[in-house]
Amino acid sequence: MFTPVLMKKHLFILASFVVFALQASCKPSNDSNKKTEALAQETQTPVQTETQNGLKKAYFASGCFWCVEAIYESVNGVTEAISGYSGGKTQNPTYKNHGDHAEAVEVIYDPELVSYSQLVDVYFGSQNVTQVNGQGPDRGLSYRSIVFYQNESEKKIIDQKIAALNKELGGNQVAAQVLPFQKFWIAEAYHQNYERNNPENPYIQSVSIPRLNKFKEKFPQLLKEENSH
Repeated sequence: MFTPVLMKKHLFILASFVVFALQASCKPSNDSNKKTEALAQETQTPVQTETQNGLKKAYFASGCFWCVEAIYESVNGVTEAISGYSGGKTQNPTYKNHGDHAEAVEVIYDPELVSYSQLVDVYFGSQNVTQVNGQGPDRGLSYRSIVFYQNESEKKIIDQKIAALNKELGGNQVAAQVLPFQKFWIAEAYHQNYERNNPENPYIQSVSIPRLNKFKEKFPQLLKEENSH
């Protein structure tokens, strides 16, 4: 019998042609409505989180939160990364019903050791920046890329980096949404530190760990000492 956790990455386990078939069977009208709901947040005023004990918070969505959490927790200056949901309007989201939210992470960091600008570099440097509504085998609005800002200073950093990336990409464009942060909902306990706690999971072995290792090779100067080997 499959548990909710084992069933989570069913798109990975299915063959590629089945994945694409499932994608094709989705109703465009439903996706369009959800996208409209998510984009409605662009006009909202960002919510600024409080600094506690000198630590700040930042919020990112980029595919599976198991992957993103593990990436940020390998970064020097990040004390913790927490998996959850953000970017939508659904209240009290759960894994089974998180509505228009994307899987996201809350990054708690020491600005004396790592800057917000560097965290944004980690964000764009650890994903396929042109993939729309997903990362790798994880497809759909739940896996869309969103970089959240809490103030105009953060938005300026994000916009500048996107502009530079778009220039490098030429005809392609960065797919990530840029949204004012509103609220982060913490995911169920079994999702936290999932990669670390379940290293033999097939999805972790075939998708999450390779993504983490690719990031480590690209940004060795940002890694914690225990992750630099």
